[in-house]
Amino acid sequence: MSVTTIRLPEALSEDLERLAAETQTSRSQLINQAVKEYVVRAHTDAERWQETLVALESVKAGRLTDGAEVDAWLSTWGKSAKKKSRR
Repeated sequence: MSVTTIRLPEALSEDLERLAAETQTSRSQLINQAVKEYVVRAHTDAERWQETLVALESVKAGRLTDGAEVDAWLSTWGKSAKKKSRR
């Protein structure tokens, strides 16, 4: 495992110390968990942004689905003759 040094504002450092004591968890474990969650969230956000860009290109190209068609598709959910999505 690599070692990284971070500088925290005093108030945040105190909050971290308090949380570590309350949860009987080391500061290092709390920081590791926070960084891991941030990286996962940032990766998810980047993926969603790419999906949004692809969707916008589809709209620009005229590949749209009418609301009534979506409603008709959704109304088949839970039924034996469920329609396939166009996607």
